[in-house]
Amino acid sequence: MSEANEYPGKSGQGVGARVRRKEDERHLHGRGKFVADYHMPGLQEVAFLRSPLAHALITSIDVPPALKGRAFVRADMNSASDIVADSTLPTYQPSVQPPLASGKVRFVGEPVVMTCAATRAEAEDLVEQVMVDYEDLPVYADAASSVAATGDFIHDNWRDNRFVTLNADKEFTERAAAASVTVTRRMKLARQCMVPMEGKAVLAYWDHSLDQLVVVTATQVPHMIRTILAQCLKLDQGQVRVISPDVGGAFGYKCVLQQEELCIAWLAMTYKQPFRFIEDRREHLTAGANSREHEYVMTAHADAQGRVLALDAKIVIDGGAYSVWPFTIGLEPGQAVGNLPGPYAFQGYRCVTECVATNKPGFVPYRGVARTGVCFAMELTMDALARAVGRDPLDVRLDNLVRPEQMPFINVANKHLDSGDYPASLRKAAELIGASAIRERQRLGEADGRRIGLGYATYTEQSAHGTSVFATWGTPVIPGHEQATVRMTPDGGLEVRVGVHSHGQGMETSFAQVAHEVLGIDIARIKVLHGDTGQTPFSTGTYASRSMVMAGGAIARACRELLPRLTHIGAFLLGVPDSEVKLQGGRVVCDQASVSLDDVGAAWYIRPHTLPADVNPAGLEVTTGFKPAVDTGAFSYATHAVLVAVDTESGEIEILDYVVVEDCGTMINPMLVEGQTYGGIAQGIGTAMYEETPYDVNGQPLASTLADYILPGPTEVPNLRIHHMETPSPHTEFGAKGMGEGGAIAPPAAIFNAVNDALADLGVEVAETPLTPRRLLQALANARAENNKQEVAA
Repeated sequence: MSEANEYPGKSGQGVGARVRRKEDERHLHGRGKFVADYHMPGLQEVAFLRSPLAHALITSIDVPPALKGRAFVRADMNSASDIVADSTLPTYQPSVQPPLASGKVRFVGEPVVMTCAATRAEAEDLVEQVMVDYEDLPVYADAASSVAATGDFIHDNWRDNRFVTLNADKEFTERAAAASVTVTRRMKLARQCMVPMEGKAVLAYWDHSLDQLVVVTATQVPHMIRTILAQCLKLDQGQVRVISPDVGGAFGYKCVLQQEELCIAWLAMTYKQPFRFIEDRREHLTAGANSREHEYVMTAHADAQGRVLALDAKIVIDGGAYSVWPFTIGLEPGQAVGNLPGPYAFQGYRCVTECVATNKPGFVPYRGVARTGVCFAMELTMDALARAVGRDPLDVRLDNLVRPEQMPFINVANKHLDSGDYPASLRKAAELIGASAIRERQRLGEADGRRIGLGYATYTEQSAHGTSVFATWGTPVIPGHEQATVRMTPDGGLEVRVGVHSHGQGMETSFAQVAHEVLGIDIARIKVLHGDTGQTPFSTGTYASRSMVMAGGAIARACRELLPRLTHIGAFLLGVPDSEVKLQGGRVVCDQASVSLDDVGAAWYIRPHTLPADVNPAGLEVTTGFKPAVDTGAFSYATHAVLVAVDTESGEIEILDYVVVEDCGTMINPMLVEGQTYGGIAQGIGTAMYEETPYDVNGQPLASTLADYILPGPTEVPNLRIHHMETPSPHTEFGAKGMGEGGAIAPPAAIFNAVNDALADLGVEVAETPLTPRRLLQALANARAENNKQEVAA
């Protein structure tokens, strides 16, 4: 490449440049196009009659004769298969999820009947005319009751109510035997919803000209949705086209096949007219997929200084009623057992992770996938260990983190940590938050009587993990090479086609920056096309912080392959040898002479008679793939440091300062990195302090509106300070690492550690999310009662 292409950000548009998002112009002016924006003649809106019970037999369904052709039950859909997410994991039990409940219901909100009409309101009126009778079955509203069951299992052919149990044991016994300090703690994370701005949304119609089912759906994984819809509907892959238009947030919620997608696709295939379903907020909060509900028992075995020698963990995950396609419920426990050690270098490890089925909506991968939970458990354990040995949590962490000279490092869970300086991120976070001054401030006390506390959390984010990792998880679809197509247009512009899909990450901008870095074409003239299986190369989609590493890598390689074709034509037009030209600033240059890429494009497409005989017949279009040589993932990491003030009278917590020191390798666009970090931290604050989907003993959801399900708003998210480190990955193009999920991983751990630090001398430790005023006041009352008991005993 030429010098202009070798230095990141030199042009102000390439790798490393803070380029404003191209897609924002249309969104800010209301010109985005979402599923709800489609208008078609004869479009029918769909509503669902959903189960009011968590676990029951369906004894009868009475559909009035007048609703024939407008109301449908599972028996009407014989041409559609059930959703089965198989896995090769040992002990795994697959669930069978019908598109509409058949025989029994397994959670409140499960769709039983669907109706269609010209408007959603009319379709909901039709729903009210259908009568369903149920016979109650035992309800398993939590993991403990579900595990204790001896019959009436959630899935009739199962041996018990466990989806899967995973085990890890490496040198635990011998390492633990050398410990002089042992601490044990229990932690629990509440069940959550994802709450994207746009919920589920799907429209389907039959294209008679192509004899093809077209499904327009808000999804992160359009190619995989095409694959499974074709399978379930018994169509050839070529008879299904999936289009994912603008998507209003996803966070993992839209990376699996939804029951409603299959239902709407079946309607369009069967009746050859358009149908649409748009999820409302109550449906999302009660019947949409859930995540995060983990329980931990953590025992750390350490030396007298707090260096961890071995870790013993028991993790129980409440996985809900169904395993989702394609990632399966096995992804959550797999990520938990594999990522629990995080950035630490201990050598003894024993972990049992049990994923249990309950009568709740099924788990879906949510931003951070298990890593928010394991970071919470690991970082609270680190602080507990520091208190046990009488040292500052900062110093105990520094003693335990993998050091830069150990990189690349294979940790106790066989994670290949590729690069970085974890201790440096922690030290910098402590410096920026002013740790020494905070300790002095704590000694003096606050004028308003509140207590302040400092908390840290350091984590790793495994991004862009590929074939070998998913193969060990045994998922139905395994990612391979990610492909991209680049095509020069006749006027010198560039089209980039990728199979991944954006739901807010700014890919239309960052992918254009990657192409610009190689070819020098102004990003205003680079068009990124995605979200349409009829126009893009196959991809397993956007998840696992993989898109920039994988699709960005493929774009870079495709552009490099296109480069010599452009310079060859340009050299011929200039009348000089190829060796004397270079591509610079979007022109083919030789000394003072140059031709534009417009001239090169026109020569190939419009004036081929002017080209040399040895021109490459493949033309100005390239499709190629990318897969890191080491596909176990590029590991981003960060340290979050938080200062809080706790009011022990009201139970209120105020975040006074929040510092992030992150390293995602080479940043393609620092502004996008910061935007993703801000958004992730907002979600992490929600996990820590506000968001919870509680259920009663009958499996009834208790948070069905946004008056009950509390989200953090602008006043709850503090002014965040972000400091960047850049340690390029040795395995990726430009050294980039994925980072889309990272912001959501650390906040609960850092905030809880800060609160526990503030209340340490009162004997208070909190370890259950969300940390509401009620929970905090109860913890204070419990600590006072325990202290009084000890005084009486003394």
